[in-house]
Amino acid sequence: MNKARQGRYGLLTVSALVLGLAGCLGGNGGGVAGTDGRTTPSEVDYKYNATITRTTYGVPHIDARDYGSLGYGEGYAFAEDNLCVFLEDLLTIRGERSKYFGPTGTYTIEPNGSNANNVDSDFFWKSLFAYKEKGADGTERNAWERTRDKTVPDFQTVVTGYVAGVNRYIAELKAGKHQYTKADGSKVSAHASCATADWLQPIATDDMYRRFVRLAVLASSSVFVTEIGSAQPPSGGAPGVPVAKAGKQSTNQQVALLKKSPNPLVAMQDRDKFGSNMYAFGKDGTQNGQSIVYGNPHFPWRGTERLYPSHNTLTINGQKKMDIMGVGLYGVPAVLIGFNEKLAWSHTVSTAYRFTFYQLQVNPQKPTQYMYDGEYRDMIALPTEIEVKQTDGTLTKMQRTMYRSHFGPMLVLKASGVPVLGWNQFMAFTLRDANLENDRLINQFAKWNMANSLDEFIDLHKSELGVPWVNTVASGPGQPAYYGDVTVVPNVSDAKTSACKSEPFHTVVNQLSPGLPVLDGSKSGCEWDTDSDAPAPGIFGPGNLPTLKRDDYVTNCNDSYWLTNPAEPVTGFNRIIGDENTERTLRTRLCILQAERRLAGADGRPGNKMTQDLLKDIALSSEIYSATLAKQAVTDQLCQLPGLPTSSGPPVQTAAACAALKAWDGKSNLDSKGAHLWREFWTRAIANPGGLPVGLPGLYPPPLFPNPLPASLPTNLWATGFNPADPVRTPNTLNLLNPFTAAALGDAIAAVQASGFAFDAPMGMVQQSGVHKNTRIPIFGGTSPEGAFTVVSVDSRLSKAGYNVVYGNSYIQAVTWRDDGTPKADAMLTYSISTDPANPHYDDYTKAYSQKQWLTLPFTPAEIQAQKIAEPLVLQEPK
Repeated sequence: MNKARQGRYGLLTVSALVLGLAGCLGGNGGGVAGTDGRTTPSEVDYKYNATITRTTYGVPHIDARDYGSLGYGEGYAFAEDNLCVFLEDLLTIRGERSKYFGPTGTYTIEPNGSNANNVDSDFFWKSLFAYKEKGADGTERNAWERTRDKTVPDFQTVVTGYVAGVNRYIAELKAGKHQYTKADGSKVSAHASCATADWLQPIATDDMYRRFVRLAVLASSSVFVTEIGSAQPPSGGAPGVPVAKAGKQSTNQQVALLKKSPNPLVAMQDRDKFGSNMYAFGKDGTQNGQSIVYGNPHFPWRGTERLYPSHNTLTINGQKKMDIMGVGLYGVPAVLIGFNEKLAWSHTVSTAYRFTFYQLQVNPQKPTQYMYDGEYRDMIALPTEIEVKQTDGTLTKMQRTMYRSHFGPMLVLKASGVPVLGWNQFMAFTLRDANLENDRLINQFAKWNMANSLDEFIDLHKSELGVPWVNTVASGPGQPAYYGDVTVVPNVSDAKTSACKSEPFHTVVNQLSPGLPVLDGSKSGCEWDTDSDAPAPGIFGPGNLPTLKRDDYVTNCNDSYWLTNPAEPVTGFNRIIGDENTERTLRTRLCILQAERRLAGADGRPGNKMTQDLLKDIALSSEIYSATLAKQAVTDQLCQLPGLPTSSGPPVQTAAACAALKAWDGKSNLDSKGAHLWREFWTRAIANPGGLPVGLPGLYPPPLFPNPLPASLPTNLWATGFNPADPVRTPNTLNLLNPFTAAALGDAIAAVQASGFAFDAPMGMVQQSGVHKNTRIPIFGGTSPEGAFTVVSVDSRLSKAGYNVVYGNSYIQAVTWRDDGTPKADAMLTYSISTDPANPHYDDYTKAYSQKQWLTLPFTPAEIQAQKIAEPLVLQEPK
């Protein structure tokens, strides 16, 4: 056994491991040694019978002989590592936060930024699952029931087994059988944050299907938890104040309110958080003609949208049904990004919208009725009740009637407390969510996990059409590189948007979320259309969704499908899916340039083809593309000025800061000195606050600025604007005539001085993990707005504590295939496998990531045996 693991696991090795080997729930748990070096379950009549083999950094390999046992092993392994975080999410989507935590707390869905108080959260989730629709068979089902009934039977069995595996671990934890021995010899319970909590309770299969729906609506309904959960009709007999009449002034006022106030429309555009990078290189793009797939989702380092790795092997009657490795979101017993011997794939968040707003004309005498094709309809009333824990520990009940139109739930969107999409005696707003209707998500990934070729994978992408909100790239050994945004998108064409848009609200919303329709809900002609090749009503079929297949490469880094490969732009799709011929983000431009430089032999590396090792080096090189474009101009020209103004304080001297910038390597590695100063500058420069900096006239002498300043100031960030004929290299050339740019540098210098860090402090001294509290782990990488490919997202601007990384690079894989056909996957899990601080795998992978130490994931039996860190755990439960 690995000594480090032995020392930190302590009593866990004695209690959990021996407990499993002894068959604590009955039967012979010893098993027999298989020829592959793993332990094979004995041939006994068990309800569940699975083996878990842990390898380096705690990665579990699940070996099972039936679908239920596969889920059983997955559920137990996952619960061992991440139980408390998972259970809190489940009670949240049951609508029980107020019951256990009281009414004053909040819950954040990390990827979409939705933060709701416990009461609104409970009413949102309770009402979401209270609503039932009648199906073709006449049975009424809510969203999770539809998902359950649509899920293929074999995978329903996996889900049932997963629940049993989680519940076995919970029962053992409650019995005190999982403890760790600390370095001082004392003992601590595993999952101390919930081990004695009253919400440590067994889970049910309906929890799992609720979880699947929760993930499906991550980019749609659940963005608006507060807005839906708190939406109520106007009270009193007098008409409410109508929304301002359409007009330039009122529209501009509403847009200004939205832009300066935190709200879901702004949060939805934050691709620094809800983002990812990916490549697929085909045979013509690689040195040996073997395909390479690179995936790197930028997901949270906290919460249940972390990614959990596993290797799932299912062999039934001697026939291998599944041998898949990769990662899934917490509580999903399927690999969502991964690989096998025949293919590999990854995802990035798509620009397509998954919902539309509808404006309703309500009955002034009864605002719970709305006009539809000339007649008033009653809204659907859902009386909803939650339990609320009081300060003395007692429970009281709270009722709220939630309303929905036939499109979906009602909502009220406010900015600075002012309703922008409001509900009064004249109008109201509702939302239709295509992914709330998507009951194919789990089938999509369940079937992909058993795909045996790239062609089968692509066919399933189109036929299931269950991917909720992500682009996909894929390839297989010696196969082309494939890209598709074949996802669930409301079938709202540009023509329909034009004919049905509801003004001025459509214009207001599109100022913050371009391409998101606000439609007229009073006409049946404004309902979503349905393509003939769509597997469900109301969505586009695969024939109207973008795909591309090439032999060199495809990429996506969260802009739309348009420049998947600039040699073959993808065009002709409706705006609700994505934009075309528009400026790309700096990160997308760097994504493309890295591939183009490599294939042109222009990146300083050997040759002009991609290899797995070169791709790994490029991916973690930490180039800051904004510095590549603009650093020279700043140091050559702005740094001529001995002093610079700040926006709200005294001027600052430039000499020391500019010396650091001149010496900085333009990257954000641990040893890069000055990267924090550039970040503080760039985030301010692109914000362009719009107010003249303090002391502007006297501190902007010629030759950079005329004196006196002209009445009209040039405030564009770039001197050379975007050119759709050269979209990868434009815009460029920093506009130094923009006085806000100089003020941004002054503010950045002041911010670094206030933080106490030297201007030339290395990034490893400034930036660290924000989720590992027991030790300081330095983290490299830059932010997406800076134009970083190696991405971090931090919890605030620079402070005396530096930067705390809470988001960004998560699971990273670079997959290719050997000559013998076996996959070679080099990977990292940036935040480590466990959220339990006592677990030995709480931070070990993070420390390796900090030093850029890749791990070749063990896939073959020999590789698993070589990396095994403990004897396999056999889990058996008799029938």
